[in-house]
Amino acid sequence: MADRSIDWLNQAQRDYQHAVNSHTSQIYEWACFAAHQAAEKAVKALHLFIGQEAWGHVIAKLLRELPECIQVPVELIDKAMVLDNFYIPSRYPDSHPEGAPFEHYGALQSKEGIAYAGEILEFVRTKMAQKARDI
Repeated sequence: MADRSIDWLNQAQRDYQHAVNSHTSQIYEWACFAAHQAAEKAVKALHLFIGQEAWGHVIAKLLRELPECIQVPVELIDKAMVLDNFYIPSRYPDSHPEGAPFEHYGALQSKEGIAYAGEILEFVRTKMAQKARDI
């Protein structure tokens, strides 16, 4: 199987930029979703880089499924859990008791999501660089 980890990481970085652009444009629900996507794809890139398959969309679970030799800080898993709350509700009107998703997300949520996604991206880039040096 070909190593596609760099493709996943590159798309994660692109999704991160989409989150930033959506935040700047005050499209906060999409900024939240794109932040989630950036973090998810980054963690999947790391799984692929070390030769593992990764399935699902729950970032916290994907982080927990990394091998023990990759120590994931508990705080990073907590931040992933925040991002996991953006996966469905930021897109679907029936995810909230009433109102469209754009009525439930603002600058505070998207700024936090972007920050957390950025931390996960940095964690992944660092771990991939360390593993590449070890090879």
